[in-house]
Amino acid sequence: MKHILTLLCATAFLGVDAQTVAPRGTVVKANDPNIQYIGRIEDSNPERPVCTFPGVQIRSGFTGTSLKMMAKPNSGYFMAQIDGGEAFKVSFNNMADSVVTLATALPDGIHQVIVMHVGEGYERLPEFRGFIVDKGKSLAPTTLPERKIEFIGNSITCGYGVEATEANAPYLDETGNHYYTYAAETARRLNAQAMVVARSGIGVYRNYNGPRTGDAVNMNTEYSHTLLYNKDYQWDFSRYTPQVVCINLGTNDTSTTGADPKLLLQGYKRLYQQVRSHYPNAKIVFLCGCMMRGENDLPTAQKAMDTAMSDAHKHGDKEVYRFDFTPQTGDLGYGASWHPSMQQHQKMADELTPYLKKLMNW
Repeated sequence: MKHILTLLCATAFLGVDAQTVAPRGTVVKANDPNIQYIGRIEDSNPERPVCTFPGVQIRSGFTGTSLKMMAKPNSGYFMAQIDGGEAFKVSFNNMADSVVTLATALPDGIHQVIVMHVGEGYERLPEFRGFIVDKGKSLAPTTLPERKIEFIGNSITCGYGVEATEANAPYLDETGNHYYTYAAETARRLNAQAMVVARSGIGVYRNYNGPRTGDAVNMNTEYSHTLLYNKDYQWDFSRYTPQVVCINLGTNDTSTTGADPKLLLQGYKRLYQQVRSHYPNAKIVFLCGCMMRGENDLPTAQKAMDTAMSDAHKHGDKEVYRFDFTPQTGDLGYGASWHPSMQQHQKMADELTPYLKKLMNW
């Protein structure tokens, strides 16, 4: 798959690390008013915002002919897009300095950039430090889409192993990429912003292969945090108000034996209540992921979601819905650890996009 734009210099190639270069040009800090963020960022130091969840976006316009991005060393992988062209992957890994060229030799004028953090950053703690534009140039305003979605999920929503091509391939940071997920693709097709709260292995009450009684840390305990596994920073829900929230959980709760149906239902109800308390006017959709199949996990998860939806309806909340992805069969290949392949994610987007378009009248 090509990830190269002909207008880009070599540092924008797929898999190429950030380069240690002298920051020639005009440095624009991360708190510039023309930079807009989508996703949960911890910005108590506004010149060095931090994120952990995948899918966080950095958007801006810029003038001139080139653009560089600055980030903390070892911040991981990002996808970048210039002027709506083909997205390409850049990395900030194990470098003494972290400056990467995103574009060069552009026509002199106003351009647009979108950068997405595509990994799971709870260990790396990615830190964006701003852009470098041509000397004497500046950033320019950009407009965000009015439509807003929130995706709450697990490894499927994170993009675990989506760039791998073998089902038995191990987890690697290099093959995880949220950009290629059903969630990111659906948001692009609907021209919507997307807030992502997701972590591989997490469940609504019980994480992957966890005890029947549940795990003390799960999506219900982490949903309110700005940074995953960090209680010091509570997310300000007034910063982003989605029109629709998609909850794609339950795969890890039920994929190994021992799930307690009652506790699973309670987990869904608690998460629904959290979401509804913060977004009183949003539509909420429980999704059944494509990895759930068979006689145990699929019916157990479906019944819990159906019951949670029905209970909400009985209590007067009619804006709670259900949607099932088609279970994967392998005909579209697999990503790492039997996760959905890129083609499977495209199929999921093919299914979810028209559903949300109709539901939201978009």
